[in-house]
Amino acid sequence: MSESLTNFCKMPLKIFFWAFLLKLALSASDHFTYNGFKGVNLSLDGLAGITSEGLLRLTNSTMHEQGHAFFPVPLRFKRSPANNVISFSTTFVFAIFPEHPMLGSAGFTFVLSPSKDLTKASPNYFLGLVNPTNNGNASNHILAVEFDTWYSPEAKDINNNHVGIDINSFISNQSTSAGFTSDYDGKFQNLILLSGKAMQVWIEYDEINMQFNVTLAPLWTPKPKIALLSSTINLSGIILDNMYVGFTAAVGTSYSYHYILGWSFKIDGKAPELNLSNLPPLPQTSTSFKKNQKILSLWLPLALSVFVLITAAAVLVTAAKKKKFSELHEDWELDFESYRFPYKQLYTATRGFKDEYLLGIGGFGRVYRGVLPASKVEVAVKRVSHESKQGMREFVAEIVSLGKLRHKNLVQLLGYCRRKGELLLVYEYMPNGSLEKFLFSETKQTLDWSLRLQIIKGVAYGLQYLHEGWDQVVIHRDIKASNVLLDGDMNGRLGDFGLARLYDHGMAPQTTNVVGTLGFLAPELARACKVTTSSDVFAFGAFLLEVVCGRRAIEPNKQEMEQVLVDWVFTNWKMGTLYETKDPRLGKDYALEELDLILKLGLFCSHPLPSARPSMRQVTQILNGDALLPPLLPYQCHFSDIDSEVNKGASSFVAIDRTTLKHFTY
Repeated sequence: MSESLTNFCKMPLKIFFWAFLLKLALSASDHFTYNGFKGVNLSLDGLAGITSEGLLRLTNSTMHEQGHAFFPVPLRFKRSPANNVISFSTTFVFAIFPEHPMLGSAGFTFVLSPSKDLTKASPNYFLGLVNPTNNGNASNHILAVEFDTWYSPEAKDINNNHVGIDINSFISNQSTSAGFTSDYDGKFQNLILLSGKAMQVWIEYDEINMQFNVTLAPLWTPKPKIALLSSTINLSGIILDNMYVGFTAAVGTSYSYHYILGWSFKIDGKAPELNLSNLPPLPQTSTSFKKNQKILSLWLPLALSVFVLITAAAVLVTAAKKKKFSELHEDWELDFESYRFPYKQLYTATRGFKDEYLLGIGGFGRVYRGVLPASKVEVAVKRVSHESKQGMREFVAEIVSLGKLRHKNLVQLLGYCRRKGELLLVYEYMPNGSLEKFLFSETKQTLDWSLRLQIIKGVAYGLQYLHEGWDQVVIHRDIKASNVLLDGDMNGRLGDFGLARLYDHGMAPQTTNVVGTLGFLAPELARACKVTTSSDVFAFGAFLLEVVCGRRAIEPNKQEMEQVLVDWVFTNWKMGTLYETKDPRLGKDYALEELDLILKLGLFCSHPLPSARPSMRQVTQILNGDALLPPLLPYQCHFSDIDSEVNKGASSFVAIDRTTLKHFTY
């Protein structure tokens, strides 16, 4: 046989040999199982790391940061470039520990990415996936499943506890509230992602039906038969031949610890089951810590009693100290235990409520800056006097409910503490203080027009969320510049929910006492005493004029026609001198059409007839340019002509004495 023929015969053997080695190499890396991560080689960056117990920790107590963890080598998801994406599946166990039980963060994702270097992505609601410049680009080739514990309007989130499917963007193509459908009774059961409890996820893609399923359940619960999310997606144009698999996580103004306990993955088959018994233990939860405190509190009085017999002096010292940090506890408060702060903790955080920690004094209490001893988180503590027990249970229940609100333009209410004659409300700390100081203080730097507009829009978004975006309707009842706080990025965040009231969607609000601030109270409150979303809109209108005009809603020292801000702006509008009401400190640094819009919108919102005012949804549409501001007519903007208009049949508004109206409104 010739040499050339011999070489030709050997070629298939060589090709077969190398093909066999390639298949062997691929089969070795197309699946893996980690029952804990001790000694595991993962590609980590940012906040991600592996704890000594073997937990994969994606984030820590650092805020406004992100973490990434990837399987170190890419996996082949297509048999050839022309083929569809191969079926794959994964399962993992996770747990999320927030800094406070009532405060979520941005969340985490399971992701398929063409690169394991996502360090150019952004934290916060971008989830460490993308950034503002590449968000939504088809060239990203990213597929992710997000587990989000923060409500973000920018991400079009449905709530602050959801699971979503993300394609090339932080905005989910499809999302739903976290939970599972019980195989036992077919009922859907909610799961709280930031509960600190371990949960298991199953993610599967079927190449034949192009079916993408996400299933969630508590740990030790068998995989439910009904998937939480199920979507038909052709992944061929999204997933490339070779992709990295892993996790991303991000935190924002608050932090959360995102842990992965175990993880398995397989291409072209079912992911291997995890050995749940071998998963590493989670850190001690705050609930466990509180249980230990309760056990200790049962034995401590006995020990003190023995100590009393030894020395009377020690008894006196201990009694004095106990009285100093005494709190008011009742049985009904057990339902709210996880939202209650120990008084001693708040006392320590504020250095005993010293004057140098005083942030401000309002009509309903003093506010102090504090740093929580354990977490080093900055908070604002408001001390409110209360003497009557009547309605206290309902009031605390509302406080706890309000603490569940999640929106980037609301100041987070973290919890409460109750002592005899005193209620303490704990809020997220805003480093730049109140908007009032920037508008009315001569020592503060003047806000430019772009910042004022940014703050106005932010407060509008937050108020729309209160009225329409939560489980219940929330009436704030005290919207004004002093209750708008500024975060580190000078975003406006509506705070101080001490007067807020809640009622169910579709239900009529109950009659209540007329409370609030003069200059912001809607005129109908004088006769009906029922707060509504419309009365909030009236106050928002006065707030808009505060921001644009740079003056308070009521200024008694000015001439009579200039004392009431809404009246003064209205009068100038009728005279054709509307622009003369703007804050003189603005100079020429503003857009005239924007100035015109905000001033007229303020008058529109502060219309004396509730039915004529816009909803906050309409307000945000007008601010965003998605809707036009209706034309204003003189009699539509001021209550001085209401009586005559009622007589003409222009309105069904029941006219009342103008003096009474003026007293209650201004």
